[in-house]
Amino acid sequence: MYTKLLVPLDGSESSEKVLPFVRLLAASLNLPVEFLEVIDISAASLHIAADKARFLDALIDAGERAAKEYLEEIAARFSGMKVACTVERGSPAEAIIERAAADKGALIAMATHGRSGINRWLLGSVAEKVLRGSNNPLFLVRADGEGINNGAATIKSLIVPLDGSELAESVLPTVVEVAKNLALEVVLCRAYELAASAYYGSEAYLPDYDAMLLELKVEVEEYLAKKVESLKAAGLTQVSAAALPGSGAEEIVRYGREHPDGLVAMCTHGRSGVSRWVLGSVTERVVRHASEPVLVLHAA
Repeated sequence: MYTKLLVPLDGSESSEKVLPFVRLLAASLNLPVEFLEVIDISAASLHIAADKARFLDALIDAGERAAKEYLEEIAARFSGMKVACTVERGSPAEAIIERAAADKGALIAMATHGRSGINRWLLGSVAEKVLRGSNNPLFLVRADGEGINNGAATIKSLIVPLDGSELAESVLPTVVEVAKNLALEVVLCRAYELAASAYYGSEAYLPDYDAMLLELKVEVEEYLAKKVESLKAAGLTQVSAAALPGSGAEEIVRYGREHPDGLVAMCTHGRSGVSRWVLGSVTERVVRHASEPVLVLHAA
């Protein structure tokens, strides 16, 4: 399924919020870990006066040494695991994307917020650029709030948003493998709401919105029930479904908050239409607002 975990860090505690999940995934999936820090040369040049530009190379060299020491200190916390440390120069997002692209089986695991500075980068914008620009799967963790970065994280369930399209369903084979390896319960969910055009009535004809919504709910529940049975046939025992009345991203985020220790797994593309949503934009909104980590796959 995956060949390694590529873990970009920027030296901040915020970026290290991903580390408990890295421990869990590396141990459960038996994956080697590569820690990566990128020295942003453009950012470094902004922090040095023009009359001292000749010292830029020395500043960058010092940054590389500090980054290597930092990554080695992080790696030392992962005793018993196969760990590598890499320091590169360049644009953080581009360097992460290129490093991952060299191994299509690499899973990028990173936090979505950090801080800026000579050796640091804004993980929010970097994570979004990586999300949009990389073909590798991503495991994204919000770095808001306090928390301990040591120890292993706990994940109890996989929350899998679907929209009825084959593209959205392309996440399911991965869901089966991850659920088996991490012994997770799987919850298939689908948000549904009437299309805006359904409300374009007239004085001569007012649709029965309650009946229409009930019909849509039944359709969604029947669809989810079939998918539940297909996952059980694939060997999963703990599989359930949740039909969520409302808008896609908002309902996924709400459901996740009501069910702690979950992992949202979804693709980045789907299709639009009645009871469907554009998975690309929905995924980005879920990544921005979900309190749970999000496993993102890029659908073909």
